Formats: sequence, structure tokens, C-alpha cells
Amino acid sequence: MSNPSKDQIMEVLRTVKDPELHRDLVSLDMIRNVAVCDGLVKVHVELTTPACPLKETIQKDVTAAVGALEGVQSVEVEWSAQVRSHKTMKQMPGVKNVLAVGAGKGGVGKSTASVLLALGLHRKGASVGLMDADIYGPSVPTMVGLKDAKPSVRGEKIIPLEAHGLRIMSMGFMIEPDKAMIWRGPMVHGVVKQFIEQVDWGELDYLIVDLPPGTGDVPLTIAQSLPMTGAVVICTPQDVALIDARRAIRMYEQLNVDCLGVIENMSYYLCPKCGHRDEIFDHGGAKSAAADMNVPFLGAIPLNTSVRKYGDSGEPDRIFTDTEDYVSTAIEEIVGNLAGQISIKNLQPATAPTLTIE
Repeated sequence: MSNPSKDQIMEVLRTVKDPELHRDLVSLDMIRNVAVCDGLVKVHVELTTPACPLKETIQKDVTAAVGALEGVQSVEVEWSAQVRSHKTMKQMPGVKNVLAVGAGKGGVGKSTASVLLALGLHRKGASVGLMDADIYGPSVPTMVGLKDAKPSVRGEKIIPLEAHGLRIMSMGFMIEPDKAMIWRGPMVHGVVKQFIEQVDWGELDYLIVDLPPGTGDVPLTIAQSLPMTGAVVICTPQDVALIDARRAIRMYEQLNVDCLGVIENMSYYLCPKCGHRDEIFDHGGAKSAAADMNVPFLGAIPLNTSVRKYGDSGEPDRIFTDTEDYVSTAIEEIVGNLAGQISIKNLQPATAPTLTIE
């Protein structure tokens, strides 16, 4: 029995669609190589993100489609990943995607979510930076164990610090820990522009930007200075938080920045002793709000002591390795869902912010 030709294999691969992007693997340029020998077919698939949440589905579909060809005895799928770029940025030429993490109000765990998203993408194999643009309350240095660290300067560029595999820049590196930031809008605007244009971020698949809460100067500056891939809104389930989260989503809509999804933080609490579930701040409100506003719901992060403990101690990577499985699984699902939304966005025409704020 003769082997199928490469053309025949590529033809059947045109029937296999990426389950999130809804286009076939060939037209998406995800098939990097096909090799055939003695009934064995090897197919090299290049994913659009190393955090692809539906990799197993793609493997199953490729194996079924190619395995149905006459002469094929077995199919092996090989993998690589190449994150697609949203838009070339003159200000940050090595950065493929800029993702803002915002919230309508403070106290909902926005910085915690920013750190977890950045770490989660890095753990999947992506190169990730984290910009702490919460000028008035920079908490990222503490959460990543760099509380007393200072960045260096090379030529005219600031070199971001590194921790847990992330490149990190924060206003917290520039000021004394107890100093209050009593700054007006133009000063804040200048610092944010410096973080964008004068920090040597290098080559990054994703730059996560932790924004201050609300809809003020910093979100507007970043949205109007960079072609952002999109934004994620963090909220807790209670009504007062959801009202402000809706305002944040509307702000991004006005700026023509896609909201890639909503994350419900502190969604529920499981007692570690008896397993009783307590929905302290209610539950499911963010999912309902996302559906009402026609934006994706990325998932829910439970309220858990380990998340707080390892964030306070500057060991956020342990949240993935040393917490209960339901916690790490929930976070990893959110990371995969977000990576999928970014890939979907990068297949669409880019739009620039159009709202003028004076």
C-alpha cells in the first residue's frame, strides 16, 4: 500500500479547523511541515500561542483527518508555538501584544490578577513583561519579591528588573515605600510615557499592564499611546463592584479597545477543613454582566488563603504549585481562555483609539 502524497495530506488538513479561530489550519499557516514514511505521517503544527487551551482537540482532529487517508498507519503531531503580533509598535518594537488589566474600582484584586496572568502565560512558554502602571498604589514589587530593588540604566534606556521569568517595571522601584504619590495628571502622563518609550522591554510575546482602578488619566494615556491588543476587566461578584466594572468596559468601548474578557475574583470560598462552599461576595455576577455586555467571561478565581499568602511573601509562582488543585486549575483555565481571545483578536483588523479626552 502506497503512502499518501503531501498534497493529499495538506488537502485533508484544510478540513481541520482551529476550534477557537474557526478557520482551517492550512489557511492560518499553522502547518509548518508534513513528513511521510512507511505509513507514518508526522504533522508539525505551530500554535498561535503556547497557552492554547484546545491543543488536545486540535491533535484529535488532525489525527482523525489524516488517519482516514488510505495508506496511513499512524499519525504523530509535533508542536511549536509562535505568538502572533497585534500590530507593529514604533514605541515598543519588540512587543507583540499589549494587554491592559483594569477595574472599575479598587480592592477587587486587579494587581493579583495581573501577576497571575503574566506568570500563567510565562509558565506556558511565552516571553512576558509586566508593567505596573498603578502609579498611586504600586503593589507589584511586593508581590513579585522585588520590594527594595532598583532598576539600572543602559545608555538612554531603563532596564526592567526580572523575577519569576518576567520583566518588570513599576513606579514602586522609583520611590520610597512609604512616600505618597501626590501627582496631577500631566506628571502621571509623563511617567506612563516613560514606561512605554524609555524602558528596554526587549522581545516580548505579551506585555501585561496593571492599571490603576477607575477610568482616569493612566488608562486613557495608555489606550491612546499604544495599539493595545485589548483589555481585561477584573471585578468581584457583588453588585457595587459590577456597576463600576460595567463603566470600565464602556470606557474601553469608547476608546475602541476590545474588552477581551471579564474575570470574577474572590468568586467563592471553600473551607479547607470541611469543604463547605461559601459565596461570601455572591457568585456569578461577573459572568452575567459579561453576557449582558457581549464580552467573554474568562473565568472565576476563588477566594483562597494561599493566593494572599504567596502574594504577600513575593512568591506568586507557588500559587500554581503549592495551592489546592481547584485554585491552580481555575487560574490556568483563565490564562488559556485569555490566550485564545488574544489569538482571535489578532486575526481581526486592528483599530486605533478615536476618543479625544481633554
